[in-house]
Amino acid sequence: MRRLLPMLGFVLLLATAASAAPDPRQAPDELATGLGAISGSRMMADVARLSSPAFNGRQTGTADDVRAAQFVAERFESLGLFPSGDQPLPGSAVGPRWAQSKAFTGSSIQAPARMEWTAKDVTTSARLDPDFLPVLDSPSASVSARLVFVGYGISDPAQGFDEYADLDVRDRVVLFLRGKPEGYAASVTHADKERAARKHGAIAFLTATGPIVSAYETRRGINRAPAAFYSQANDERPLPGAWISTDLAEQLLAVDGRSLREAQERLNRQRTPQSVPTNVSLHLAWDSRREAGTLVNVVGTIPGQDPVLRDRTLVIGAHRDHFGRQAGLLFPGADDNASGTAVLLEVAKTLARSGLTSKRTILFVSFSGEEQGLVGSRLYISTPPLPLDQTIAMLNVDHAGIGNGRLTVGLTGLSKEGAIEAGKMAGVAELLDLYGFFPGGDHVPFKEAGIPTATIVSAGPHPHFHQPSDTADTVKPEILERAARYLLALAWHLANAP
Repeated sequence: MRRLLPMLGFVLLLATAASAAPDPRQAPDELATGLGAISGSRMMADVARLSSPAFNGRQTGTADDVRAAQFVAERFESLGLFPSGDQPLPGSAVGPRWAQSKAFTGSSIQAPARMEWTAKDVTTSARLDPDFLPVLDSPSASVSARLVFVGYGISDPAQGFDEYADLDVRDRVVLFLRGKPEGYAASVTHADKERAARKHGAIAFLTATGPIVSAYETRRGINRAPAAFYSQANDERPLPGAWISTDLAEQLLAVDGRSLREAQERLNRQRTPQSVPTNVSLHLAWDSRREAGTLVNVVGTIPGQDPVLRDRTLVIGAHRDHFGRQAGLLFPGADDNASGTAVLLEVAKTLARSGLTSKRTILFVSFSGEEQGLVGSRLYISTPPLPLDQTIAMLNVDHAGIGNGRLTVGLTGLSKEGAIEAGKMAGVAELLDLYGFFPGGDHVPFKEAGIPTATIVSAGPHPHFHQPSDTADTVKPEILERAARYLLALAWHLANAP
């Protein structure tokens, strides 16, 4: 979910209504029974299990993630979500029609990973995790070179903004800030910045969050620490690179008496390049390994009961994968996204076991490959188990266990009124913040295919985002319960609408 950050500019709609518990005056009897059956402790047990060392961080394509897929498949099977008579694959509970798989080659950083910087004849070792994290699909590194600061790392002469103009970065390491200057209209991705660095002759890069963050980044808990991510540059010659902490970036520029904050302020205010060579030398060293494996989506279904509407499908999904073990660090992925997976399993259990009926078919998907560029959800769209033109909506759950107690919901093609009505039935309407489209997540391929979507995340800061500290003890059962109650009410509302 690198993936849900850029939401500035969306119109905030605050829904008002009921109390924080299900209100039987708002929900039909059968839904009220289902809402009351939601269990935070049961979901916490699933979060703890999925984020435990037993699954080793669930990196896409690895045996660890396949074991996690089987964990989900066994739960689906116990709930009767696989068609009767569908024979399991050898050694797996997954029926052949109800698992999607494809060959997948992933990369991982081997231990140890080292970064050292030298200034004024003093060499300092940067600390793995608090100071730096290698980019997870970075090639192996053995680099010693001078550092050049290149602002936001943008080279766009056509727009009159080129931070590489009149600057020699050949055989240098470049440092650029994440994001782009305030008010800069053009879209700029990390891959664009890495491509510009390579084009101008850099041999490696560092990236950091600037000391000035937007209001939205503050709300989401984006902090000064480095975080794990894949560059997904998809180039023939990717550069070795690392995300460093804001504190370290400030130290590196301070060697020559420069202020990172002042440079960022000038970039934001004047959009005048602040690029400059430094008197810092860097040494980066780590090994990267690529391994072939299998990506697996697990799919289960509850058939619709209406003879006319049962051919229409509502998809409910959550990604299961995370980052695995990188440079010797375990990334447990409790909030991202064992939490969403636990909510998915809890809602599936409630719909299957609590006597709730559905006019339309409900299809549950445990995606892999979200962190690697939405590979699993794109696989679903390319080979859908049920027709896309009969799919009424896709509901996605991600990062559902940490925050301020509110729920953030992004909608495309679904009515705000229906989303608010579902909140009233679930008793969480006063805790909903409704937005428009979220640019990242497994709902995106569905949106691109013309299918309405809703994305549900827990609102407020997520301070352990993409870090080894994303552990089960940071997840709150009451937040999981709110997300599950809302997802259940919204799913029931959509699956049974006239």
